[in-house]
Amino acid sequence: MRGVPRRDSTSASAPCPCGLPATYGECCGRLHRGLAAAPTAEALMRSRFSAFSVGDAGYLLRTWHPAARPARLDLDRGTRWTRLEILETTGGSVVHTEGTVRFRAHYTDNGEAGCIEEHSRFVRHEGGWTYAGAD
Repeated sequence: MRGVPRRDSTSASAPCPCGLPATYGECCGRLHRGLAAAPTAEALMRSRFSAFSVGDAGYLLRTWHPAARPARLDLDRGTRWTRLEILETTGGSVVHTEGTVRFRAHYTDNGEAGCIEEHSRFVRHEGGWTYAGAD
């Protein structure tokens, strides 16, 4: 991956972009900095949304399963990820090795609002949750 600068305008005391009632520093920021690992597939999904939101391409690549991981990731600096809705989860708990998360991610792209909906697959790899792709 080429060096993509973080767009991190989220301070540690700001609300976490993932939507949980915690600050970024107490929530996804800990995962991004490597101080904690996502305990569930949903937690990894939320942390990956937050990584898109703050422009942390390195975290996104680190949490992508090696079999599906792109060689590099260039984030579009014109896209601002604004809100995450978790619609459904299956498996993905601390006792599972696989799980899915269906979500809707809201964004603005150069001022135009939009959203994507995805049904993502997550698997454990070397003990941690990884994003394996979309169904």
